[in-house]
Amino acid sequence: MYFERQTFLVAGLSRSGTAAAEYLLLNGAKVYVFDDVEDANVAEARAALTQKGCIGIRREELSEAVELCDILVLSPGIPVDHPLPVAFKKAGKRIVGESELGAVALKCPVVAVTGTNGKTTTVTMLESILRTAGKNAVACGNVGKPITSCIKSLGEDGVAVAEISSFQLETLTSLRPHIAVVLNVTEDHLNRHYNMDNYVYLKSRLLKNSTESEYAVLNYDDEIVKGFAEKTKAKVVWFSIKQRVEGAYLSDGWLCYNGERILSWEEVPVDGLHNAANALAALASARLMGAGNASIIAALKSFKGVRHRLEKIGQCGGVTFIDDSKATNVDSAVKALGSIKGETVLLLGGKDKGYSYEPLFDAMRNSSVVHAVLYGENAFRILDAALKKGFTQVTLCRPFPLAVRVAYLTAKRGQNVLLSPASASFDAFKNYEERGDRFREVFETLLKENEAAESTPPTGDFSEETSE
Repeated sequence: MYFERQTFLVAGLSRSGTAAAEYLLLNGAKVYVFDDVEDANVAEARAALTQKGCIGIRREELSEAVELCDILVLSPGIPVDHPLPVAFKKAGKRIVGESELGAVALKCPVVAVTGTNGKTTTVTMLESILRTAGKNAVACGNVGKPITSCIKSLGEDGVAVAEISSFQLETLTSLRPHIAVVLNVTEDHLNRHYNMDNYVYLKSRLLKNSTESEYAVLNYDDEIVKGFAEKTKAKVVWFSIKQRVEGAYLSDGWLCYNGERILSWEEVPVDGLHNAANALAALASARLMGAGNASIIAALKSFKGVRHRLEKIGQCGGVTFIDDSKATNVDSAVKALGSIKGETVLLLGGKDKGYSYEPLFDAMRNSSVVHAVLYGENAFRILDAALKKGFTQVTLCRPFPLAVRVAYLTAKRGQNVLLSPASASFDAFKNYEERGDRFREVFETLLKENEAAESTPPTGDFSEETSE
């Protein structure tokens, strides 16, 4: 790409689209911007970008923009079969994403992490380990900052720890990570990728540019990921929570690496075997990047988890509220159920992603879930799955704040209210973070109401006993 001689159209003005437009402007490109969503955030982003030199276009001007612009920069939220990228493709023009712009510009090594679940946790763990080891590591990509906004701070001596989603992989062709990490592949985003084969293919693309001088850190326990080893030229390093492998593994409650005990899993302050797998992936990657055991131990022992992933936010009336809004698919919610201690009222629902919810109710048979409150766009689909599996302890409720209240009123003292929706958030929220924040807001409102009720003296005259 020759920024000063080419014209770009940035479609989608969310975090990554805004970062891409700013990066292109800094490099002397002519930039048009467009978003078909009209809300306050988009309007604010468009106004700020046009003030910096971008040219905003309207929907009716898109056909002209296809002719004017050389390259389309597509935000991850817009699918490649949307009419706009289809028009660019028909015109024989290039389509990239913000991550592709960043991948071309990066001069430092990259550890790229993908998978259906656990990406953010693993990236956060690894960034912490590398920083503890004295390296200039920056979490970026699908978590933290967009890659293009980190180019300067990373320089040549940094380490980009990049979370890469399947949406980003649709438009990412130049990335060659020094370490490519694939955590797991289970059903997700089938409403976008149409079928599991396409989804698996996209995940495998993280490895497509790897050579014999790079590494692939792969989950030995996941049959799909295990198969990726046959398709990459990179040196494979395994991780496993089930057996001893060449790489990182869990043995007798210890995190180990190539025969060496590193740290007892009990000393890591997060729950669940899925998090042990994430820690092993981070451990293997850290060792390959030159981090010593002392840094690994110190970082993992102080790791408190990530926001909106099995985050305990407090108690109200003896009921514990747990925010797992990041569980946007069935597999992630199933893992959450395996980690929660105590009887639980589960909040489920949101935007449908095209997969079956029946496996979730299969998992509930052996879980501590005593009731499910269903809300959101896909509530009836989830209800249908529940009834097919014989799970009848359900309440159908809308909207989301009311559903949270109903879950609280359903729960008994000593039980949990768990938001682990097994669904995307886009039916009612901008993202899972906003959904989790709304969950916390309702909790805080309930807490204030409880405190006010407890501080209000009872009314009535109880000075005389009466009987009938």
